[in-house]
Amino acid sequence: MTVEELSLGVPKPILDALPEPDGAAAQDMQKAVQGLETRLNRAITSADSESDAAEYVVDAIERLEDHYETYDEFVPELRAWGQSPIYAIAWRNLQGDLILQLEEYDWLKPHIDRERNLRMVEDGIRFGKR
Repeated sequence: MTVEELSLGVPKPILDALPEPDGAAAQDMQKAVQGLETRLNRAITSADSESDAAEYVVDAIERLEDHYETYDEFVPELRAWGQSPIYAIAWRNLQGDLILQLEEYDWLKPHIDRERNLRMVEDGIRFGKR
């Protein structure tokens, strides 16, 4: 199986929105993205097929969606306590952007949709009155 390796990054606008674009938060984001990229590429390389590789990617997308929701919930809480939500907003936006980056890979697109649909059916969710 030959598939294109994933290359992920922290978008410059997200880094620029941080109070210190070269500070610890930016470095933490870059390390987190690099770690995710490494883990996914390792899993993809060891997968037996594109479909198996897509399973790993869908797992990652679902975790990113969970993280997105968590950070999104922090924003109003921080504001309510008089704290700046800038870091929560930046991490939330990073999760969303990483999902978009993963969905841009042509070889993954059909597999991601198929895998997500399969998971919905396995969970017992049926659309319509069937």
